[in-house]
Amino acid sequence: MPPRKDVDAAASVPAFYGAELRWKRENAGLTLQELAEGCFYSVAFLSQIEMGDRRMPLDLARHADQLLGTDGFFERRCDDARTAKRGGHAEYFADVAEMERHALTVEEWSPALVPGLLQTEDYARAVVRATHPLEAASDVEAKVAARLSRADLFDAARPPELWVVLHELMLLQTIGSAATMAEQLEHVVRLAEDCRVVTQVVPVNAGAFPFMMGMSKFMTFTDAPPVMYTEGLHSGQLIDEPTLVKQYTRSYDLLRASALPPGASLAMIQTAAKGYRDEHQH
Repeated sequence: MPPRKDVDAAASVPAFYGAELRWKRENAGLTLQELAEGCFYSVAFLSQIEMGDRRMPLDLARHADQLLGTDGFFERRCDDARTAKRGGHAEYFADVAEMERHALTVEEWSPALVPGLLQTEDYARAVVRATHPLEAASDVEAKVAARLSRADLFDAARPPELWVVLHELMLLQTIGSAATMAEQLEHVVRLAEDCRVVTQVVPVNAGAFPFMMGMSKFMTFTDAPPVMYTEGLHSGQLIDEPTLVKQYTRSYDLLRASALPPGASLAMIQTAAKGYRDEHQH
């Protein structure tokens, strides 16, 4: 087994507390398995906390304080780490946004919208405003900025391998305006042509297929188990139970088999982009 990577504790508040947890655990002579005993969290989950990839739940912070004799340190600082990780994202998505940055692969099914990692500013603003019609403009802009910041991972030395599956109906639904849609789809095309993302489209004549409702995201890591994330309008669920993740992955493989090949999919997106561009210019 390769040696475990050290965490840069200065990288973020969650990384700092993750490094502290690891140091205090090892100083107490405990393994991750021993730390996990008596709580409801897996060794894999604890490992991701120590790596700064997951926030520490309050009940786990209390468990760690009691087991490690840290006099309430982790409980008192739990909110600090949680707030720092949000960074403009909904609380239920904060862990996912952090995990994307450390992922080896990211595979996503998005039937109704262009995935957040690929969204342009105008498209993201139209989506956020539609979801929060009465929110202050400053709050909307904060959410838009947080969403756009996720694309920084494309500039990493080794960005994750990204593969998205879209539905053809998504290409036909105007979000914002024709100009917004043209810019957005052209952006997806550029990313695909630059080998930043593999894109497939499920055509409207594909018939029944798995995941007909709701988005899903799968992430794998170098030194942590894979996870699956699914999201509704105002909530999201991160699933890391191995058997369940495996079942979802099989269904996702069947979904991907229902989609057009990447080349044909890219041509379909290009055609849709051209249609919106022509509509805007006339």
